[in-house]
Amino acid sequence: MVSVLRVHLPSEIPIVGCELTPYVVLKRLDGSASTEDVNEASPVDGCFLRYRCIHPTEQATLQCLGCVKAKIPISKSYHCSPKCFSDAWQHHRALHDRATSAVNENGTEEEELFGRFNSSGSGALNSGLSGSTSNVAQSPSMNNGTTTPSYPAIITERSGGETWFEVARTKTYTPTADDIGHVLKFECVPVDVETRIPVGSSFPYFTSRVIPAPSPSPRRLIPVGDVMAHLDSDGRAASSGTFTVLSYNILSDVYATNELYSYCPSWALSWPYRRQNLLREIVGYHADILCLQEVQSDHFEEFFAPELDKHGYQALYKKKTAEVYNGSPYAIDGCATFFRRDRFSHVEFNKAAQSLTEAVIPTAQKKNALNRLLKDNIALIVVLEAKFSNQGADAPGKRQLLCVANTHINVHHDLKDVKLWQVHTLLKGLEKIAVSADIPMLVCGDFNSVPGSSPHALLAMGKVDPMHPELAVDPLGILRPASKLTHQLPLVSAYSSFVRMAPDQHRRRMDPTTNEPLFTNCTRDFIGTLDYIFYTADSLMVDSLLELLDEDSLRKDTALPSPEWSSDHIALLAGFRCVPRSRR
Repeated sequence: MVSVLRVHLPSEIPIVGCELTPYVVLKRLDGSASTEDVNEASPVDGCFLRYRCIHPTEQATLQCLGCVKAKIPISKSYHCSPKCFSDAWQHHRALHDRATSAVNENGTEEEELFGRFNSSGSGALNSGLSGSTSNVAQSPSMNNGTTTPSYPAIITERSGGETWFEVARTKTYTPTADDIGHVLKFECVPVDVETRIPVGSSFPYFTSRVIPAPSPSPRRLIPVGDVMAHLDSDGRAASSGTFTVLSYNILSDVYATNELYSYCPSWALSWPYRRQNLLREIVGYHADILCLQEVQSDHFEEFFAPELDKHGYQALYKKKTAEVYNGSPYAIDGCATFFRRDRFSHVEFNKAAQSLTEAVIPTAQKKNALNRLLKDNIALIVVLEAKFSNQGADAPGKRQLLCVANTHINVHHDLKDVKLWQVHTLLKGLEKIAVSADIPMLVCGDFNSVPGSSPHALLAMGKVDPMHPELAVDPLGILRPASKLTHQLPLVSAYSSFVRMAPDQHRRRMDPTTNEPLFTNCTRDFIGTLDYIFYTADSLMVDSLLELLDEDSLRKDTALPSPEWSSDHIALLAGFRCVPRSRR
């Protein structure tokens, strides 16, 4: 007979709008364990699994005082009733064990708080709770007409029995606003495929209270250009000759680990929560072109491509190569470029753009050179044709093309020579495209290079000072002679426009020594600028920029990603206007 060994969710705190999919471990008749779902159409050992998700008609009203004294997070200490608490006791007790063993080796406080529940079972637990409120924290009810808080708050215990309300009979469930304040209980039970009668005991899993999804304060698009762009009611540039570009490293799920982001709540790191926030944020910017980095291949195919297609975007994607990344194929990340179909169409331009999407290393290189250089950076080059009126064109009816490079440069701090080599290779390829056609260019992405670094100098200044200290590290000789580290593209960083034209409050969010934002990436150990949008200043003009964050907006105790944000990077958004080269 099939039996359920374990059930758990990626996050103990359910969030409104975030799909919950329990992880179920089964034991088969032959003793083997399996995590595969067993549905009615494909039974195992004559059984299939039946799921149910329920919540009580009353909000969670009972808090374990032991959790409070043991300093267990408040979100894990709530139950809807003494019966709910009793049913979950064996799992809940483990929280006490872990918390108290770390701070109280002699066990005296643990004995005082939990001793009577150690072996007496649920009956003693119910008796203890019904005869005393010493283990229940009380405070005024939340149902007093005030808004339900975004995070758990202590509320009054209610008397009497409880009634549970079934909300789903599926393995997955997405909490709604009606679930706010309630605990959820998942039940999983093996059922005989012929009799439809349960053949094993139900395996319940209790969550913490459902909370609303927090969201960051909206960021405004600020006009900063010589010609002020008029915005329509959706926040998009209304003038037909303008367009907007978003660049955003969305933080791949494989990197959003509790080890790297231990200061961030686990529920805020879960992919179901982050993908909801990311989609809402990205769509809310109404950008005409989206340049996203660290997009996992499975997330692109299963989520971003179909979801953004609903909003009118066409997608192009380039992932890292399997030769470089040795993990599972589905976990490979890459760059994704989306564009609005009503504003642009994709143009098959020439082989130069296509060749840049591959990491090409001469076969004559030695193995150690390959190991150092082949770090699988991504450069996705897209040539688009504008469908809107190109007001600044030299002649009416002339095709308005636009070349967009979306890149993610190697992250390792000790490989500064590789970063510079990658940026130089990208720029030289773009120069070939520029020679082939008179075409405006955008270079967007996460360059993993701070202002003043050699890659940033090459991008912004067109050359690298031969005395730059980063050129001293060049074990393969790939940067020699230093005189070759140049390019002829008239690139300018879009956000430098804030320094020149933005209001004072926004200029204060810029570094006056580098003319770049104070930060675009923020973690517990690093706050600085790594992301940029560069444009060719002889053919494009900045009209507007998304306002930057200031340091006061960061949570000083944790930094990003806080629960309100989706990534450790912030999105950059710029509005542009195509102009004739003769006028620049």
